[in-house]
Amino acid sequence: MSENPMKPYLGRLVEVRDLATEIKLFRVELLNGGQQAFCDCKPGQFAFLSAFGLGEAPFGIASAPGRGPYVDFAVNRLGTVTSGLHELDEGDMVGVRGPLGNWFPMDAFKGKNLVVLGGGIGGAPLRPVIQYVIDHRSDYGSLTILWAARHPSLLVFTDEYDEWRKAPNTRLHLTVDTPDEKWDHSVGLITDLLKKVAPSPDNSVSITCGPPIMIHYVTRLLSEMGFAPQDNYVTLEARMHCGLGKCGRCNLGEKLICVDGPVFTMADIGSLLETYL
Repeated sequence: MSENPMKPYLGRLVEVRDLATEIKLFRVELLNGGQQAFCDCKPGQFAFLSAFGLGEAPFGIASAPGRGPYVDFAVNRLGTVTSGLHELDEGDMVGVRGPLGNWFPMDAFKGKNLVVLGGGIGGAPLRPVIQYVIDHRSDYGSLTILWAARHPSLLVFTDEYDEWRKAPNTRLHLTVDTPDEKWDHSVGLITDLLKKVAPSPDNSVSITCGPPIMIHYVTRLLSEMGFAPQDNYVTLEARMHCGLGKCGRCNLGEKLICVDGPVFTMADIGSLLETYL
C-alpha cells in the first residue's frame, strides 16, 4: 500500500473482456509503485478501483500471485462507478487502491481437501484460490469446485473450466437456476448441488462466496454436513466504503469487514452472519 492509504496507484488497462452478462474482466498493469505493492498480494484480499471523476468501489482481487505482472478484477455493472468502468477500454487509466484486508490461509490449507463454492460474481475472489491450488497442486488434497449462477449467461470464467477439470484430483460441478436449451449440467440452487455432491468434511475446509442469502444457506448446510465452524470459510465484501476501518460502514457486529476480513471462518462470526443478510 502507498504511504497515503487513501491515494490510489495508477493502473493501465491492458485487457478488457466480457466474462458474463454485464460482467467484465479488467486486467490492470500497475504503475508508479503499484506493481511492487501488489506483487505479493494474497488470495482473498481486495482493492478499490477508481473510475476517474465518478468515484471508487471495492472488488476482490481476481488473480493469484505468480500468474504474471498484472492484477485482475471482475466488475459487475450495478451503479455509477461500475457503469463508468464498463465504458473504459484497453489503454485507459484507472486508480487502484490496496491491497487491503486479510486473506485465505493457503499455507494452513496444505494437505487438506478444499471445497470451493462460488455463486455468480462471487466466484471472482475465489478464482485466486483455485489458481493457487492448481499452481501448487501437490501441496493440497482434493479440490472440489461447486459453481453456480441464476442462468448460464451469468457464469464467470467459463473459458477456464477445462483447465480446472484437467488439474489432478480436481472436480468441477456446475448448476444454474434457469437453464437454456444448451445446458447439460445440474439445475437448481447450489445447496441442491452441495447435497448431491456431498463432500466429506474429513480433513476438509470449505470456502464460500456469493450473494449473502446463498452464503447463509450454504454455510448452514455445510455445518449440518459436519464441517466444523473453524473449517468453514467465507469472504464478505458488502458495504465497504473506506477500506481502512475508519468509517464503520462495513461493521459486522463489533467486527469490520474491511480490516478484520473480508475472509472469516464461521467460528469468527457465528450468528453475526445474520446481520450481513
